[in-house]
Amino acid sequence: MKAITYERFGDADVLELKEVRDAHPGSDSVLVRVKAASLNPVDYKIRQGHLRGLMDTVFPVIPAWDVAGVVVKTGLDTPEFEVGDEILAYVRKDVVSGGTLAELVEVPVRTAAHKPKELSFEEAAALPLAGLTALQTVRRADVSAGQTVLVHAAAGGVGSFATQLAVHAGARVIGTASARNHEYLRSLGAEPLAYGHGLVQSAKAIVPEGFDVILDFAGHSALDTVHALLRDGGIVASITDHRARDVYGGQYIWVRPDRANLAELAGLAASGKLKIEIAEIFDLADAAQAYRKLESGHVRGKLVVRV
Repeated sequence: MKAITYERFGDADVLELKEVRDAHPGSDSVLVRVKAASLNPVDYKIRQGHLRGLMDTVFPVIPAWDVAGVVVKTGLDTPEFEVGDEILAYVRKDVVSGGTLAELVEVPVRTAAHKPKELSFEEAAALPLAGLTALQTVRRADVSAGQTVLVHAAAGGVGSFATQLAVHAGARVIGTASARNHEYLRSLGAEPLAYGHGLVQSAKAIVPEGFDVILDFAGHSALDTVHALLRDGGIVASITDHRARDVYGGQYIWVRPDRANLAELAGLAASGKLKIEIAEIFDLADAAQAYRKLESGHVRGKLVVRV
């Protein structure tokens, strides 16, 4: 099968399109013919070697964890799926090696859900990691109706899902983003707020009593404003900064594969309650170009690779 691979840590130049050995299903996995995969920042952080202390890497690596495709073979004990089923999955395994930028991928059933017919393969592939991260963050922060929530990087791949899920939960959502994305945030039901200098003053002008929940999908210095903006008894959650847990007593989230959560997200998207924003679609041979664009920053929505 054809796949994007790399044999050493490095920048996007180490990525190559190669012919590799076909994937095969394990006893509790299915073999999926990939229709589309999507890219996430964690992919290039792994490739650059930044997660070496967290996850073991076995070269050569096929990158990416998001996938949508068709089951072509089932394992010994996989009653959840049959050959011909269309699925989407967050195929994160314990060891970094066989990812989804390939013609075939082994998918553990615990990571997969059926793809609704209302979603294209490209839309379905854009949902798993970012959608699960958003849902699990919103749930761990206990976002509920009547609360006022600040979402950092609200127009990004994860932030845009979290914004919609918080709105869907009945919260008032204020989201930080660059000016060019303010109208987009309004379309998601949020009130936009420019990040950078003056953010604290602007946020206090909108919500003088302080926020019930702060969700951080930006990292860097985003949590430096927690003391100024979080009300007493409020909750902060982050996917990038452990201070959310260790300093502020909140939640630090590392997303987990979850079939039920993924099926819930797919249902929301199929019913039109969750918008999936795709920035651009690339061919498999152009995956390195797609990663360069992702690494440049300021991509609104998701980058998808069509296989």
